[in-house]
Amino acid sequence: MNKSIRLFVADDHPMILEGLVSFLSQIPEFKICGTASNGLLAYEQLKSLEVDILLTDIQMPQLNGIELVERLIAENRDVKVIVLTMFNDVIFVKRLLQLGVMGYVLKDVGKNELRQAIETVYKGGQFYSYEITEIMMSKLRGNGVGFSLKTDLTDREKEILQLILEQKSNREIADQLFISARTVEAHKRNMLEKTGSKNLAGLIIYAIENEIFKKNNS
Repeated sequence: MNKSIRLFVADDHPMILEGLVSFLSQIPEFKICGTASNGLLAYEQLKSLEVDILLTDIQMPQLNGIELVERLIAENRDVKVIVLTMFNDVIFVKRLLQLGVMGYVLKDVGKNELRQAIETVYKGGQFYSYEITEIMMSKLRGNGVGFSLKTDLTDREKEILQLILEQKSNREIADQLFISARTVEAHKRNMLEKTGSKNLAGLIIYAIENEIFKKNNS
């Protein structure tokens, strides 16, 4: 990776902020462009900085992480967002996915996983901690283990959607279903078009809100 990934870190806990900056600064591919101890300060600083990825907590004074992301989205700021927080409540997860957050990582994440999250999001992918994926899956599953589809998605699209929710890559999905990665991508585009979703995060939200998967009582 020739170009440095420009990062901005916002967290109101001094020790966490210091620890993050210390770790991230040791990685040659990363460049810390700025830090902030609250959302409002982050918002003001980001006006004059060129940043690739914002790592932000949710609970911060003056302007919380959700409000910060809302302002950046409203102003069409060209910055990808990774939420780094202790909150794993489905309400927060759902709202931030709706806003287009591409990463949602819990603070007990390991260093290698955090680095992977940053690199994945920088390349245009999405990254969610295992616990966050489980929350989304549990919301879809309800209390049952059997599923029936309520939309007009095909059986193959249903299979692919299930694997997407398990955070499988195109290659992993292709290998598991014995199809090509190009075919997987085509199915994804079809699902986005059918559900009116703009991206995979939107597809997940659609699945939750419209109960695509419901408990099979048979």
